[in-house]
Amino acid sequence: MNTERSTSMLFRAILIWLGILILASINGAVRDLLVAPRFGDLIARAISTIILCILIALVTWWSIVWIRPLNNRAALGIGIVWLVLTLTFEFGFGHFVSGKPWAELLADYDVQRGRIWVLVLIATLLAPLWAGRVRGIWAGTSME
Repeated sequence: MNTERSTSMLFRAILIWLGILILASINGAVRDLLVAPRFGDLIARAISTIILCILIALVTWWSIVWIRPLNNRAALGIGIVWLVLTLTFEFGFGHFVSGKPWAELLADYDVQRGRIWVLVLIATLLAPLWAGRVRGIWAGTSME
């Protein structure tokens, strides 16, 4: 893959991730302001997680043709970039800007306590690969 093509694809992918970040922030605000007071924190977080997974899938399905990964490997690379950006934002912003303790940030990953946030990370990682395959944007399906 040539460098100009890779840079352009990465730039478009990051723009889409920023859009997903905005949707995730709105989703979190709706969860905290409307859903949690009515259903409690645990159920609100589960609902919010499922909604965000659906939003990630829809945005990726809609935008993957514009991002234009050349193959499965490039699509998975986009998913990895999105995952790293998500974790960096979550922990960086959460701890250093919002002042949340590490234990509170890590609590969302405790599936034994009913926290299913890890599904968002899985969706973030795999959505570009899934969307590329479903939309048929490249001929082969091998990890080229």
